[in-house]
Amino acid sequence: MNDRADHNANGSGPVGVDPIAGELVTETFEYDGGRQVTVYLPPDPPEAVVFAGDGQLISQWGGYLEAADVPPTMIVGAHRADDEDEMARLREYSPPFDAQRFAAHEKFFVEDIRRWVRSRFGVATPAERTAVCGVSASGEFSIAMGLRHADIYGAVFSASPGAGYRPPAVMPRALPRTYVVAGTREPFFRGNAIRWADALRDAGADVVMTERAGGHGDPFWAEEFPRMVAWAFGS
Repeated sequence: MNDRADHNANGSGPVGVDPIAGELVTETFEYDGGRQVTVYLPPDPPEAVVFAGDGQLISQWGGYLEAADVPPTMIVGAHRADDEDEMARLREYSPPFDAQRFAAHEKFFVEDIRRWVRSRFGVATPAERTAVCGVSASGEFSIAMGLRHADIYGAVFSASPGAGYRPPAVMPRALPRTYVVAGTREPFFRGNAIRWADALRDAGADVVMTERAGGHGDPFWAEEFPRMVAWAFGS
């Protein structure tokens, strides 16, 4: 790890949300030649943690949590690969594309980042207070991490997941609680969300499937986030 930069973000928050009272901390890791992780620290000691892909986006959603009746929740957002290389993102987030690249990113996400969170912030929550979150391609990733590491991530938040990673023929015995959301104007991603919700429900998992008015990348992703946190961790 190197080039750590701490930022006190008592400034502008998401559109329509007051400036955050919490803090944003960004660290650059050695992974992939220098990959950033941004953490949202709530103003009160965190009672839950959400680890997220597409972290440069999701780590900015702390203001939505502060405006909602949810427990203080830390967001740990691993930034995605170069925005100009969509295939690099898919190789990290979706197991079928590149098993070796996926495994390297999985180790970074599951082991390195969690170890840093424990040492840097003194935060280590049990699975029932830990979630993994993603949107679009990282929505696939969040489901994959939940299925592969249900002992770590007790809940999955997946918004508009892609279709590269699909339900396996045989589900793991241990399944995380899963909250899936999709927009009414994104039929491809809505279909993927329904497929996963049905498969997990059929396997005995606790599943919420919600549809919101909107298209891919619309504000309903961020607006749904506090509902996901309230569902998983109480209010």
